[in-house]
Amino acid sequence: MSLPSEPEHLSKHERIQAIDLVRGVDIVLMVLFNYSVTLSYFGIIQAQPDFLYWHVFPISIASIFIFLSGAAARISFESHKEGFGKRYFTRGLKLLIFAVFITLFTSIFVPEGTIYFGILHFFAASSFLVPLFIKYNRLNQVAGLSIVAAGFYLQQTEFNFSYLFWLGFMPRSFSTFDYFPLIPWLGVLLLGVYSGEYIAGRTANIRFKNRLAGRFIFLGKNSLTVYLVHQPILIIILLALGFRLF
Repeated sequence: MSLPSEPEHLSKHERIQAIDLVRGVDIVLMVLFNYSVTLSYFGIIQAQPDFLYWHVFPISIASIFIFLSGAAARISFESHKEGFGKRYFTRGLKLLIFAVFITLFTSIFVPEGTIYFGILHFFAASSFLVPLFIKYNRLNQVAGLSIVAAGFYLQQTEFNFSYLFWLGFMPRSFSTFDYFPLIPWLGVLLLGVYSGEYIAGRTANIRFKNRLAGRFIFLGKNSLTVYLVHQPILIIILLALGFRLF
């Protein structure tokens, strides 16, 4: 499970520290989980079966991150309505480039777990969709809950076609390291969009002054960079220590 950053297009005076703080804590948890997956995959550690750790934990991390991304999008829209669609279209194109790189990289080095529609692919696709929903309020709540509910059904079923895997119709014998289809995850994002103004109203004036909080806030502001470099750093360290990975 992987979690990328989400550009918010907010100036330093408009950013909400509480959101960056929670996002920073979430990124640290993401890195720890991803490292455990990588170390287990290469046989460096023995992974013990644990439903809470291997299923509930990563889903919780992803849900918090995607929900906050939706909230941040709504806050950004309220701050700078003009040009919002163009900004998010540009953002989507940039994330799409990163997503294609992830697909190519995993297809070469871990073909049995190639990432075809992971978290970066999801954020790229949702960047083109968010401007269509952003101005609505109750619709985002209804649509979000409906999409999440549909996702629970789809995740219990496998299909004999693959052309809608990006939407949530998982093909039979589908194997991948990272899978974030639009159903249900777009629903989580839209619930964040719906809650954005409420979150901003409750947290906009909160300020954190201790160093630990500051570090988490820094990580939250730069979570895309953390996501992109954390796995290569681990691989380089392992190779430097003499582990043969490939």
